Formats: sequence, structure tokens, C-alpha cells
Amino acid sequence: MNRFERWLTLWVFLCIVAGIALGQLFPGPFQAIGRMQVAQVNLPVGLLIWVMVIPMLLKVDFGALGQLARHWRGIGVTLFVNWAVKPFSMALLGWIFVRQVYAPWLPAAQLDSYVAGLILLAAAPCTAMVFVWSRLSHGDPLFTLSQVALNDAIMVFAFAPLVALLLGLSSIDVPWATLIISVLLYIVIPAVIAQFWRRSLRARGPAALDAVLAKVGPGSMAALLLTLVLLFAFQGQAILRQPLVIAMLAVPILIQVLFNAGLAYGLNRRLGESHSVACPSALIGASNFFELAVAAAISLFGLESGAALATVVGVLIEVPVMLLVVRVVNGSKGWYEAGLPPRA
Repeated sequence: MNRFERWLTLWVFLCIVAGIALGQLFPGPFQAIGRMQVAQVNLPVGLLIWVMVIPMLLKVDFGALGQLARHWRGIGVTLFVNWAVKPFSMALLGWIFVRQVYAPWLPAAQLDSYVAGLILLAAAPCTAMVFVWSRLSHGDPLFTLSQVALNDAIMVFAFAPLVALLLGLSSIDVPWATLIISVLLYIVIPAVIAQFWRRSLRARGPAALDAVLAKVGPGSMAALLLTLVLLFAFQGQAILRQPLVIAMLAVPILIQVLFNAGLAYGLNRRLGESHSVACPSALIGASNFFELAVAAAISLFGLESGAALATVVGVLIEVPVMLLVVRVVNGSKGWYEAGLPPRA
């Protein structure tokens, strides 16, 4: 994990401060950026999202799908947590905290939008940073690669229906056309571009791919931080009026991460999966593809929406919380392996 990734939370916090300050000092230019839309897609933010997402998808080898049977227990647990537990548990936590516990202190007009942002965050399993978390927990790299490839393939078909279902259950109207456009723009097209690019680089040898990944990685992170500056320039007034809103939104996200990580870790132990698989399974089950969530929230609800703010809170706490999970799974290896049942 390089220094920039390790201190991502600090950079995000600085972007929050910079975005709020710039939005208050120069409202005109940011309003002009906000008006640059086609079919509810903000063009500058859309371009930045592509710069973020394509390098991350470039790391994914869909050829690894052929290795799924090797660790079918871990694959099954991760799929169960990612697609059957995490989105629904987040919808429940959003209802409990946003619509019940915190409702008196949050702007009533944004309650639905906050819940929608939390749902968008949970409906997109992590893609890129999982490789970092897996390496730090000494996870099986082939399992991690095959699981990420499978999640990306499922996302193409399941993200839009799952989000629409959960938003509908939460009594939040969702424009299907905009949701489908978001999937095409931020999942399908970047995945196709990344895989063609990856194939052309692999044809020139593994060193060519590694060299390109090393070059585009910093640009991807820079695009993320610039997107956050834009978001908080638009969110500045709301945050200044409600300075505790970020902490309030962080609570259900934190609970959801820890709950799903623990569930995946425990289920893998129960099923007799190896520790090197249980660790990345827990980390994939807990983390989120926050770049996609941010992009979809902006497309569906706008730059100034509570949904966009809720997804950005996920970015803010991602690194420290996931490092905590890494520390727990590494420190509990002895306990984990002592309780493994005999393998069939």
C-alpha cells in the first residue's frame, strides 16, 4: 500500500475543506460546471469518473472466472454477503438511522436522498482497492482476482434492478432510464474499454500492463479527489448548516462494513475455507465500489443531493475502516484456524 493510498482519508478530508471553501468563494464557476449536463449526466464529473474507473477495471482479468471452482465455498459466501445481505442490510440501517434516529436533526427534504445514497453505496461491491486489502491480509491472489471478476460481471446485470428494487421498497422514485444510462456509462462501457486495453497490453507482455497501471494509477486517484472537490463545492451550504451530517451518515456505513465483514469471515470458518480465502472474502464482502456509487448518485439525484453526499462519506471512512478489518483478520488467524471443521 503506497503512501498516497495509506493517507487517502486525509486527502479526502482536505478535499472536503477545499471544496467547501472554493464553493463559497467562487460560486459562479461551480454553478456553470453544474449546468454542463446531457440526459442528467454531468459531463465534467462523467469524464472524471471514467478516468477513475477505467484504470481500476484494467486490473481485472475476466479470464480468472475459469478458476471459480477452486474455492467454491469462499465464492459462495462472498456472493451471498455482497448480493443477498449487504444491500438489504444497508437499506434497513438507512431506514433506522436516517428516517428514525437522526430524522429530527437532518433536513426533511433530503432524508430519502440520504437513504438512496447509502443503498447505492452498498449495491456496488468493491473492485480496485480489494487487491490492496487482500495483499495486506495475505489473501489468496487467485481467489481475489476471480471473485472481483465475478462481481464485476454480475454488476453489469444486477446493479440496476437491485437498486431499483431497494429504492422502490424505500418508497423512493427512481428514473429507470437514468439508472440504465448510469450502468452503461459507468460499468459497461468502461469495462469494455478496459478489457480491450488490457488485452492489447498483455499481447506485448506482462511488463507492458504493469507499466501502464503504474502510470495511470495516480491519475485515477487525482480524478477521484478532484471529483470530491466538485461535490463538496456544491454541498458546502448544506454541510455548513448541518456540520454533523457526515458523522451521522458514517454510523450506518460503519455498522454495515463491520457486520458484513464479520458475517463473511464467520461463514467461511464455518464452511471450512482456508484463512487466505476468508480474509479477502470478508474484505470484498465489506467494501464498496464507491466510484460507481458516487457516479450513479450524481446522475440520479444531482451534485447537490444528499445521495451524492452519502456516497462520499463512504469514501471518507473506507480506508481507516478497512485497515481495521485487515488488522482484525490478521490478528485472529490462530483463532480462525483452530476452529476449522474437517474438510470433506
